[in-house]
Amino acid sequence: MQNRNIIWGSLIVGLGLALGGWLLGQGLVRARTAERVVTVKGVAEREVQATLAIWPLRLAVSDNDLGRGHAKLAADIERVKTFLARNGIDSAAVELQDFSVTDAFANQYAPQGGIASRYVIRQTVMVRSNDPENILNASQRIGELVSGGVVFSSGNEYGGGGPTFIFSGLGDLKPKMIAEATAQARAAAEQFARDSKSDIAGIRRANQGLFEIRPRDEAPGAREESQISKTVRVVATVEYFLRD
Repeated sequence: MQNRNIIWGSLIVGLGLALGGWLLGQGLVRARTAERVVTVKGVAEREVQATLAIWPLRLAVSDNDLGRGHAKLAADIERVKTFLARNGIDSAAVELQDFSVTDAFANQYAPQGGIASRYVIRQTVMVRSNDPENILNASQRIGELVSGGVVFSSGNEYGGGGPTFIFSGLGDLKPKMIAEATAQARAAAEQFARDSKSDIAGIRRANQGLFEIRPRDEAPGAREESQISKTVRVVATVEYFLRD
């Protein structure tokens, strides 16, 4: 009886050790698998055309007589509207903004004497169009207005001058571009796995990344908003588990 108890006790201890060893081995395998990862990136790009143009034409008139200066500004606005209509820009796309009058005599820091004109009157003729190509063509003929005596002032709003071109169709591109970038990342991971005699075991972590709208021609000083053609780019970063 005592021998039988000893035998059973030995069997139980042996089974316990075997089970413990198996569980420990599985834990090591899982730990080893978790440590083996590859990080890859996929890139998707599209060349797109702007869908909206915003063109602020900032007019400035100076005169010592306020009424005469305002009449000159009104005449310049009519010249601008005629120019826009002649270039196929609908009057519905045009509105007046930012009227201001500056009186040099009201400025206590102005130099005494030598003021060429007391009043400076400014107003912006804002053009907003869903036909950016037409706006670009018209902007290249702006010299016609300058030759006719229209004076434009610079400003920081909407960039440094000229039309601002905006692409508003990003929502339609996102699904396909994300799929393309992710597929490219997986292809890179599969190539790495083949080269390392491994297999992909699943995704550990994924980061879609931000969509960027960049100038198509990335020359020094080039601004995305000044180019009618743009490049949309997204980078997907994916970490894959690897197994033998």
